[in-house]
Amino acid sequence: MAANANRPALIALTALAPISWGSTYAVTTEFLPADRPLFTGVMRALPAGLLLLAPARVLPRGAWWGKAAVLGALNIGAFFPLLFLSAYRLPGGMAAVVGSVGPLFVAGLAALLLGDRPTLRTLLTGIAAALGVSLVVLKAAGALDAVGVLAALAATASMSTGTVLAKRWGRPDGVGPLALTAWQLTAGGLLIVPVALLVEGAPPALDGRAVGGYVYLALANTAVAYWLWFRGIGRLGAIQVTFLGPLSPLTAAVIGWAALGQALTPVQVAGMVLAFGATVFGQIGPRGGRPSAPAAGSFSFSERNGRKDSMDVTVPALRR
Repeated sequence: MAANANRPALIALTALAPISWGSTYAVTTEFLPADRPLFTGVMRALPAGLLLLAPARVLPRGAWWGKAAVLGALNIGAFFPLLFLSAYRLPGGMAAVVGSVGPLFVAGLAALLLGDRPTLRTLLTGIAAALGVSLVVLKAAGALDAVGVLAALAATASMSTGTVLAKRWGRPDGVGPLALTAWQLTAGGLLIVPVALLVEGAPPALDGRAVGGYVYLALANTAVAYWLWFRGIGRLGAIQVTFLGPLSPLTAAVIGWAALGQALTPVQVAGMVLAFGATVFGQIGPRGGRPSAPAAGSFSFSERNGRKDSMDVTVPALRR
């Protein structure tokens, strides 16, 4: 009963993660140096991971060195570069549209790896969310770039795979979500460092505005947001939390309208209503909201198999 009573608060806290990610577009365009997406990926992930690692005060042991590296690569190290590549090569919010199918990716992978068969309700809600995001961010444009589309799909697949694997592997005894988040951010950030140096060269000179922007990205936008996100997945389930992902492009659109003077058309407003409705519906348990029992192959944190996912970030929010 107590768990059910706390569920709305847990959903609300978890939702702060994609809402925070929705502010990334405004921060990068207004505060950060241009054309340094990989450096920004490093500055988001690595300081945040090290910051969380300090209070966690625990390192992986045994097989978890390899598991942490795999999860860090899928959720951060591969996801960030692929996301940025797609954002630069695709028009408008196409990267966000591709990313909005994350719940469908997670549902399919959960069926394969966890034996958790998706319901028709889940599939229809995922389609509605993707359609709503499309109406919000997709604008008329020329021919699509094949490399950009493949990068966006790969980014979505990478994060979705990391989400389901984290749910399958759970966490070691005595390790909380804070440490698990720190491991992934640190491993992912370290993987991006050599790629950033090879592609972009030495770090750029930073002024006060850029330093402030990177501090915000590392602390609120990454350290706190990813911890809330991973914690929510461990307690609510990967598919359910993934349906909070559309809040990221919706937040980006609202910030663009309120702070950057970008107009919202009636079609975009309709898309926001549809995507938000799908997000809310994705949090309601089947049969009138009754909490669903764990599906075969999926477990809670206490059973050592619960955690993670992020399909966010596949929004114009990460575009520079």
